[in-house]
Amino acid sequence: MRHGKKYLDKRKKYDPTVSYGLQEALDLVKTLATARFDETVDLSVKLNLKKSQSVRDTVVLPYQFRGEKRILVFCKAEKEKEAQEAGATYIGAEDLIEKIKGGWLDFDVAVATPDMMKDVGKLGMVLGRRGLMPNPKTGTVTFDIKGAVAELRKGRTEFRADKTGVVHLAVGKVSMEKDKVAENIKTAVAEIKRKRPVDAKGEFIRTISVASTMGSGVWVSIKDEE
Repeated sequence: MRHGKKYLDKRKKYDPTVSYGLQEALDLVKTLATARFDETVDLSVKLNLKKSQSVRDTVVLPYQFRGEKRILVFCKAEKEKEAQEAGATYIGAEDLIEKIKGGWLDFDVAVATPDMMKDVGKLGMVLGRRGLMPNPKTGTVTFDIKGAVAELRKGRTEFRADKTGVVHLAVGKVSMEKDKVAENIKTAVAEIKRKRPVDAKGEFIRTISVASTMGSGVWVSIKDEE
């Protein structure tokens, strides 16, 4: 991939082999952002995990940077009023399941009551590969529809380690104040640490890096975040 002169000139301003303090790393991320749109700031945390271990949970970042989520709730009639009052965007049962089978996916996150999961599970191939399947581990399979929707509207978002042991999470926009992005990163890293498997050995976090959508990754000093 070829990069323009503007990108290459900016890249000279940092050393890709060095780990920086968080504030300096974010300064570099802003400098290295060259796109004409407001790039997202992405956090990558490499974990020391065995193949049998996993890390998955949700986090509410203190400073939000995305528009309001379109929340779908799978529930039976007795829970529809609760979902509506909580602010869910779409509410239904078999009707929504059939609509999704037909190819409709115009929502950002799905919540389901436990008694709906037998039917919702039939959508596994469709919702699973898009990360939209409700899951008890992330609080999206529950009878507490009011609480779940409230948390999602606050910006609760899921994170998980991929097959290589890396957690990727959007933590802000380049246009945001640096201190706000830093607080989001500190909150995310703290939550990831909290999910350390009880049988994990040695140093849990191997590396931390931040980057804008189109920019180069910048290493962040782990000690700086401890």
